[in-house]
Amino acid sequence: PPPAEGDLGGRGRQKGAPGPFSAESKAKYKSTCICFLCQMICGHSLIFFFFFLEDYQVLCKIVCLHMCTFSGTTGTPIQLTANCFRILSRPQWVLYQYHVDFKPQMESRRLRSALLFQHETTIGSARTYDGAVLFLPHRLHNKETVLHSMTRNGENVQITVTLTNELPPTSPVCIQFYNIMFRRILRILNMQQIGRNYYNPSDPLNIPQHKLTIWPGFATTILQYESAIMMCIDVSHRVLRSETVLDFMASLRQQCGNQRFTEICAKELIGLIILTKYNNKTYRIDDIAWNHTPNNTFKRGETDISFKNYFKTVSVVPSTRGNSGGKPFSFKEMIMKDLSTHTRLTPDKREERLSRFVGNIQKDAEAQAELDKWGLSFDKQLLNVTGRILRGETIFQGSRSYEYNPMTADWAREMRGLALMQSPPLSNWLVLHTRRNYNEAQSLVQTLSKVSGPLGFRIQRPVVIEYDDHQESLLRVVVILSSNRKDKYDSVKKYLCVDCPTPSQCVVSRTLSRPQALMAIATKIALQMACKMGGELWTVDIPLKQLMIVGIDCYHDTTAGKRSIGALVASLNQSMSRWFSKCVLQHRGQEIMDGLKMALTAALKDYLKFNKCLPSRIIVYRDGVGDGQLHGVVNYEVSQIMDSIKSIGQDYEPKLSVVVVKKRISSRFFYHNNGNVLNPPPGTVIDTDVTRPEWYDFYIVSQAVQLGSVSPTHYNVVYDTSGLKPDHMQRLTYKLCHMYYNWQCWTHFIYSWFYAHKLAFLVGQSIHREPNVELDDYLFYL
Repeated sequence: PPPAEGDLGGRGRQKGAPGPFSAESKAKYKSTCICFLCQMICGHSLIFFFFFLEDYQVLCKIVCLHMCTFSGTTGTPIQLTANCFRILSRPQWVLYQYHVDFKPQMESRRLRSALLFQHETTIGSARTYDGAVLFLPHRLHNKETVLHSMTRNGENVQITVTLTNELPPTSPVCIQFYNIMFRRILRILNMQQIGRNYYNPSDPLNIPQHKLTIWPGFATTILQYESAIMMCIDVSHRVLRSETVLDFMASLRQQCGNQRFTEICAKELIGLIILTKYNNKTYRIDDIAWNHTPNNTFKRGETDISFKNYFKTVSVVPSTRGNSGGKPFSFKEMIMKDLSTHTRLTPDKREERLSRFVGNIQKDAEAQAELDKWGLSFDKQLLNVTGRILRGETIFQGSRSYEYNPMTADWAREMRGLALMQSPPLSNWLVLHTRRNYNEAQSLVQTLSKVSGPLGFRIQRPVVIEYDDHQESLLRVVVILSSNRKDKYDSVKKYLCVDCPTPSQCVVSRTLSRPQALMAIATKIALQMACKMGGELWTVDIPLKQLMIVGIDCYHDTTAGKRSIGALVASLNQSMSRWFSKCVLQHRGQEIMDGLKMALTAALKDYLKFNKCLPSRIIVYRDGVGDGQLHGVVNYEVSQIMDSIKSIGQDYEPKLSVVVVKKRISSRFFYHNNGNVLNPPPGTVIDTDVTRPEWYDFYIVSQAVQLGSVSPTHYNVVYDTSGLKPDHMQRLTYKLCHMYYNWQCWTHFIYSWFYAHKLAFLVGQSIHREPNVELDDYLFYL
């Protein structure tokens, strides 16, 4: 049947709840469903329906008049490999699902497992049992099998094993089973789980000068992709401190003394994750009991035991403090540089490590025996995929246009000496500095005057003021900060973004202490200042008319009662160089789109005021959400967006697309050229094989990296009534990667989303209040 009332169609492929189907009704239902779908081919809307065979779903794709496929065709083909290995199964592979019932009932799961596994000769050695459901790779002789066991107390127990399902390899239950089974393989290889990933503690990388240890590991997931069921695997690293918590506390006491030790120690430690090496388990520090000593006791079973005696019974190998907790480490640049030599792998090293790992699984006798029990194996080769390289964009700046080197994805050199598209003059402004930063302030003012002329950005001589170096004196100034202390920056931004709405620029004096780089630094500062005043730097050709691009991101403010902060930015002109920005603060647990609905309504009214018309097409790029939340994005957030549109007028019906953007993904792609393994060139699009069958999705490599492996960005079109072909959607998305005004190069994300991210981050980190409405039309947060 069609989706229930309230569910949204669009091009997003929405799943319904699976229902029961008898074997004799499958063929008739399939025929009826397809006939119904054929009648729905019309116009530019694309709707997806699902029918289910038993407990697994089959996707029906409707081919609309405007689009025959979810893959593009433009661009130069390029052969790549992906970090995916196919799951291979023996012919006619089926997973058999059984329900297990005990009489009398056994409360203990461990006891239930022990009683069931007494019958290995009947059920076999290959089995997975979670306490209620039993999975077997073979079918038992009878649909219902009755077994008898006896407990240690001599109690007779009847076990009834009933067949409930026969699951094909593509069943969602089988996909879940594959992941469970592979985690078992990783444990066989003596890898330890921390968080979601597994690491190898027997092969650590030590950085003794920083008291750090790196555990190499892997992030894995097995899913149904477009071409096959595959395991996506990527290299992961866990950075741990090799000092104990006690060592850290002792060092902290030496630094801060006894007076504020307990306060600072609690601030540094509470929320962190520690790992105890005697059992390789992780624990979160929730509190510190300052009134307890090692002689205090606690209940262990039926007896009391002191902490001192308890730890005498376990290994005394020191614990390790990890960075996986709620508060990240504050690494210095030198530490990050040393870490990157171990963690930032080049494409050839990354691919070699992945292939070696899968090879090690096949060489390990115990791991291979476990796979053989279930009739499963992994392909020995990485997956071959075909991508496409989109042509480079022409950058328009002022009255000039220019091309850039597509391999470096950088046009900082090409833009030098060219006037900006538009930049209001800066005639009345202040520069404030401390007494010790007088020379840096004078150098900055002089250099800004030199670099602004060729940009067409007229800057008059500022009023230069010296201020005292303490927080209270910064409340009404724009300032060269003597250090990067957060409280000083926060006080400036809070006053100038809320109380006295004024574009501001903060510069740390250390940034200005390198004379050889001062011209480049001053140029970037001048560009930022021009942006914050409403200037327009450059653009690319956007062929779609009356288009509004919207970016949405969320931030959770932990310092203000964990409130949700939603940021929305929306383009106001054809060149995508002017923006409306709005940030809303809501209480913890409140749906973020409640406030963003009002923000989008305000953006549409601002667009109307700016252009004397409303946009005919709106494309929303939303920050990445988990796969399980996609249905909520469509059914809740899209409806909120539609309500915002309807509030403008009943006759206003623009075409709408909603795209979920994911940056933190495990997918990697490698380009083989003349025997070398390289990163794919910028502009590479992948929309086959590694995409998901139930989604309209694609990957774009939109940046060049000098070190390590490039990370693609994943785009999932969850709702679409635009009528745009995949080529058009991919090309437009790629164009928008050129428009982030903080960098004169491609970015690996859509700039509309990143503007929203910058705004939400500024409010959540520094302001904790909604910015003044007078700044809504300015990029004051860059």
